[in-house]
Amino acid sequence: MAAPRWRASGLWIWGNGQGLGSLFSLVSKPFCSAAAASTSVNAQRLAERLRAQKREQDTNKKPVSTNPVQRRVQEIVRFTRQLQRVHPNVLAKALTRGILHQDNNLVVINKPYGLPVHGGPGVQLCISDVLPILAKMLHGHKAEPLHLCHRLDKETTGIMVLAWDKDMAHQVQELFRTRQVVKKYWAITVRVPMPSAGVVDIPIVEKEAQGQQQHHKMTLSPSYRMDNGKMVKVRHSRNAQVAVTRYQVLSSTLSSALVELQPITGIKHQLRVHLSFGLDCPILGDHKYSDWNRLAPQKLSVGTLKKLGLKQSKARYIPLHLHAQQLILPALGSRKEDLNLVCKLPRFFVCSLRRLGLEMPNQDQNENNEAEHLGAQ
Repeated sequence: MAAPRWRASGLWIWGNGQGLGSLFSLVSKPFCSAAAASTSVNAQRLAERLRAQKREQDTNKKPVSTNPVQRRVQEIVRFTRQLQRVHPNVLAKALTRGILHQDNNLVVINKPYGLPVHGGPGVQLCISDVLPILAKMLHGHKAEPLHLCHRLDKETTGIMVLAWDKDMAHQVQELFRTRQVVKKYWAITVRVPMPSAGVVDIPIVEKEAQGQQQHHKMTLSPSYRMDNGKMVKVRHSRNAQVAVTRYQVLSSTLSSALVELQPITGIKHQLRVHLSFGLDCPILGDHKYSDWNRLAPQKLSVGTLKKLGLKQSKARYIPLHLHAQQLILPALGSRKEDLNLVCKLPRFFVCSLRRLGLEMPNQDQNENNEAEHLGAQ
């Protein structure tokens, strides 16, 4: 019987099978050397690619600003982006450090800027995602998840109430729905509201804004309009919702103000809409409601930009200056007295107050002004 034929490197070899070991060595050597060469080339390409990426990062890296305000704005932008990338355990731990009140029924946290309450398109991390983890950190591994009692906008900071069980959460939600909870917000406004204290009672409706980008916004739906100097009642929109906001200027300059807001109703974006479209004093950093037709960074006066130490091109990074500062919950469950919660302002808010020349009112003066305002009604 003819011996088998083997082919290596283009040659036909006759053999009886005894020299297969040396033959395989002969055949495998070119492949091993080729693989080694290929590995070397791939490693070299990877190293070159990593060096190119490093050079690109160094080129695109923005220099650290020497201006403290611009440096703080950069910190806020970086912090907001990092919030969406942190591990839920890390976020829950951070929230425990900002607890304002805790008892057998409720946990009250200080909500940070840029953190959404609920999930949605593009949202990688939100408060509702970390409630089970937060509960375990506070009450051990067998603790049931905490429950949301109300919501705050992603850009709004301040007091947020959570409940240990569903029944308590429903009771607190009912207090909010029936307007038994006193809510007070502080906001820095562009321009000064006139008069310095009052009530905005104008219904709000959601409409599609016509512009370069079609988008929906909340807007005013007034029941009356001026026609040749006369007040004329207009047709009521079926989708309009009653919206009432009490406001009071706490401190002001020629171009800005610190305003206390007390929403009597709880309509979506109510405070932002009433200030911007009702009083023509948008909140500093409100890039959505500073202009009806456009979705663009808020336009600020030269004087305001100078005080903030910013250029208009950087105005898009200014955060919304709206803070849930105080909340009074009626007696509930085993608690026989009202629960008065106060939350300190975030650092960027205090910095803006100082740069704009706005004064922080002391608590006694604030209470006296409130008593005078209520007595005048």
